[in-house]
Amino acid sequence: MGVILKDKVALITGSSSGIGRSCAVAFAREGSKVVVSCDKDLEGGNETVRFIKEAGGDAIFVKADVSCGQDVEFMVKAAIERYGRLDCAVNNAAICPPEIPFIDHTEEQWEHIININLKGVWWCMKYELKEMEMQGKGTIVNISSLGGLRGLDYLSVYVASKHGVLGLTKTAALEYAKKGIRINAVCPSLVRTGMSFDLGGMDLGGLQDVVVQRIPMGRLGEPNEIAETVLWLCSDLASFATGSIVCIDGGYSAR
Repeated sequence: MGVILKDKVALITGSSSGIGRSCAVAFAREGSKVVVSCDKDLEGGNETVRFIKEAGGDAIFVKADVSCGQDVEFMVKAAIERYGRLDCAVNNAAICPPEIPFIDHTEEQWEHIININLKGVWWCMKYELKEMEMQGKGTIVNISSLGGLRGLDYLSVYVASKHGVLGLTKTAALEYAKKGIRINAVCPSLVRTGMSFDLGGMDLGGLQDVVVQRIPMGRLGEPNEIAETVLWLCSDLASFATGSIVCIDGGYSAR
C-alpha cells in the first residue's frame, strides 16, 4: 500500500466500474479508506470493495442515487459514521444518453440527465462541503468531460450538464479557498471501459477508429490514467491547486 493519502477517507460516487472504480482502487492503494457508492450496479460496487479488500485495503459500499438529496445525505453520513471524517470526495456518477438531435430532446430526458449529472454533483458537494468545513480541510474533484469544455454534436443536454459542473467547481472553489478546502475538476475525453467508452456506458461500436484518429496520441484514454490525475489533485502534492480544470484527453482539445 502507498502513503500519498495514508489514513485519509475518500468517497467516490459511480465507482462500480470505469473511472470511478479505478479511482477507488488507486485511493486505496495510496492508503485511503474508501467509501464506494453507486445506484444501479450494486454487484459492481460490491466487487470494487472486494478488489480493495483483497489488496489489503479498507472499503465499504453505500447505495445512493445522487439525484436524490436524502440518498446523498445518507451516503455522506455513512462515511462519517464508519470512518469519522471525510477528507476527499470524487463526484464521478453520471450518465450519457444516445446521440439525439437538439430539438428532439424531451423535457423528461432533460430532467433525467440534468438531475444526475449536474444536480447530483450539487447535492454531493452540498453535503461533502458541510463536513469538510467543520473539519477545516478537504478536497473535492468533480468529473466533468471534454463536453464540459466544448460542444459535441447531438449531445446537447449532456454538454450543458458537464459545462454546469465546471461552473459549480469554480464558484465553490472561490467560496472555500480560505477555508482549507480545495475543489477542482477533470475533463477526460473518451476513455476505454471494456467494450464501451466511459460516457455513461455509451457504446460507440464501429466509430472507435474515427474517434481515435481525432486524438493526437492515437488512442483512447484508460480509466487508470484519469484516476492517477484525480489522486494527485486530492493529495498534498497539489496543495496550491483549486478552481483548476484539468483536461486529460490525449491532446484532443489542443487542436
